[in-house]
Amino acid sequence: MRIKAITIIFGLVVLTTLATSAQAINSKAGTAAYTFLKIGIGAKSQAMGGAFVGLADDATALYYNPAGLTSLSGEALVFDELLDKPLNPTPKNRFTASYLNYLVDFQYGFLGYTRQLDSASAVGASISYQNYGSFTRLDRDGTELGTFGASDFAFGLTYSKRFAPRFSAGVTGKFISEKVDTYSSNGMAVDLGLMYLVTPDASTRAGLAITNLGAQLKGLSETHKDKLPTKIAAGISHHLKGLPLLFAGELGKPFDNDFYGALGVELVSLKPFFLRLGWNSQAKDYKVGAGNDTMAGFSGGFGVVYKMYQIDYSYSSYADVGSVHRISVEAGF
Repeated sequence: MRIKAITIIFGLVVLTTLATSAQAINSKAGTAAYTFLKIGIGAKSQAMGGAFVGLADDATALYYNPAGLTSLSGEALVFDELLDKPLNPTPKNRFTASYLNYLVDFQYGFLGYTRQLDSASAVGASISYQNYGSFTRLDRDGTELGTFGASDFAFGLTYSKRFAPRFSAGVTGKFISEKVDTYSSNGMAVDLGLMYLVTPDASTRAGLAITNLGAQLKGLSETHKDKLPTKIAAGISHHLKGLPLLFAGELGKPFDNDFYGALGVELVSLKPFFLRLGWNSQAKDYKVGAGNDTMAGFSGGFGVVYKMYQIDYSYSSYADVGSVHRISVEAGF
């Protein structure tokens, strides 16, 4: 058991090292369309730095790794202003709702529902929406001509299947659309996920996910189509035996950006309370060179469980660019 723990910790250290070194490659920001699909879901996962591909143990698996749905043994509701976590292992269905006032006051929401069909399969559906607010329309001379709006929308259907006692796979098909004033675009994408329970009790998990793999069918311009924010990520999670700690690590590569790494830890000894800390190297994209940039990427939060309900809170720092607060609620029924 000691060797296994050392192996897991070594893996997390490797993830940190790779992510830190990747920051020196380049500092370009992402250039793909539909960037709202990159916004993390769930206060639990975001408090842990977004390292959730290798854990995916609640309804937000719809977003991170669809293969995780088969490990959800119950029905629950997530009301996320970005909140979450599986509350009770007995229900068969989960519903999740999220709201987030993101950076520069973009309004973001997420709805998701999952249902266990049997002990080896599950289905789900999700909706993502972002409103960019109102903008002033100007003519070539700078004269104001009223206002216009912009928004994004995505709808997904998920299926997850356990093919062996410890191995599961999942797929999500998504329709994506964007509207800017009178212009609109749309695309199709899939999320593919794998989950392997390294130990029979699921205390150690490994996951792999490819998200937003697809194409834009119609661009905002008739002559140009943008790429989607496709990403591949691998993660591990481990609940230490004898210690009330859950560790999670993730290494990912967005097709439009550098490698990133994420680390998270959850203290579970205070049940029904949970404390969480995390770090994500992607925050380097928001650094502006000020002294406070050293805190970019760090996150933290807590969760409380009461009967069939759970509420979670997370705080994520983007240094001088700002910070993001997330709240989520999950309920079983």
